[in-house]
Amino acid sequence: MEHDTAVPYASPACAQGAPFVSLPQRYDAILLAGFGGPEGQEDVIPFLRNVTRGRGIPEERLEEVAHHYRRFGGISPINAQNRALKAAIERELATRDIDLPVYWGNRNWAPYLADAVREADAAGHHRLLALATSAYSSFSSCRQYREDFARSLEETGLAETMTIDKIRQFFDHPGFVDSFVPSVLSALQAFRDAGTHVEHMRVLFTTHSIPVADAQRSGPRDADLGPGGAYEAQHLAVAAAVMSRVGDQDATLKDVSWELVYQSRSGPAAQPWLEPDVCDRIAELPGESVEAIAISPIGFVSDHMEVLWDLDTEALEAASDAGLRAVRTDTPGTAHTHVAGIVDLIEERMAAVDPSDRPAVTTLGPWFDVCRSGCCENVRAGFKRAAAGVAP
Repeated sequence: MEHDTAVPYASPACAQGAPFVSLPQRYDAILLAGFGGPEGQEDVIPFLRNVTRGRGIPEERLEEVAHHYRRFGGISPINAQNRALKAAIERELATRDIDLPVYWGNRNWAPYLADAVREADAAGHHRLLALATSAYSSFSSCRQYREDFARSLEETGLAETMTIDKIRQFFDHPGFVDSFVPSVLSALQAFRDAGTHVEHMRVLFTTHSIPVADAQRSGPRDADLGPGGAYEAQHLAVAAAVMSRVGDQDATLKDVSWELVYQSRSGPAAQPWLEPDVCDRIAELPGESVEAIAISPIGFVSDHMEVLWDLDTEALEAASDAGLRAVRTDTPGTAHTHVAGIVDLIEERMAAVDPSDRPAVTTLGPWFDVCRSGCCENVRAGFKRAAAGVAP
């Protein structure tokens, strides 16, 4: 790996930093990068310390969050979901006769990314194409993964012999967007069939809240995407696309109202985070003549703890307290639409498909192959060395 290139740790196709690759690239393997989660009671606090390292979060706050995991036996579903996703991707690759092994590593719990790159190295696989299990642009959903790729290569001593590129952020790839449509459509049709009029329905599209300052810095530095940066703009565009598809499939539902809300805030009260909170909005909806809500977690690729606790527990309880009918709709998980879309993105990248021929269901995409210089800055820590993007 050449350190004097524009993009550290990059393959020849990406090393000079063009936003879209134009040179087809051979890869040795796929690197599935997950968040990670505890798999037993004894894992919970060490895991939460990993997640919050460097942020000065007191132990008592960690204990407050820990009870979410302890309610489920100390087991986050996310590792099992990533095992299932890995297997599904492997099956889809095999169906298309694409001979690429898939290695899986996490940012915050075993198996760690460093374990995955060591495993790839031992098998003689040194040119990796990464898939992060997050579709949108922000520090925590993109750049932090890229920083962890870089750190893993440096810590393992593989920085000179291994490269890691990354598929584009896939928030508006049809495989991702279309995976949300059937369950949103089904929920709204059930409300209608039970006698709820369209004007009394609401779809709440929800995603993880992040600090406002991080949201403002999400995406390229020179892009004016609104007060919430790329992160908010991308979610709004995806929500609109899902609702457009719902209306296309059932014209009686084309006028259902929707909005973007946020969940899982974890910062201090004095720090501004993206709002409104999903539970706060649910409490207000009866006053707006809403009778039934579909909660669609478009910010998440699977039913991990923020879905099981913050939505299936807290948000549905808030809806019950407000006297609302409520359904939490599906995440993509291992739905074939989603998995096939991931493999489409892998093939797109290997073939260096021209941007004009790449599928994207919003006007924001297709997003970049190579992240732009200075995008998705971490306000607290500044820029650290990162793979798959132009430095810094």
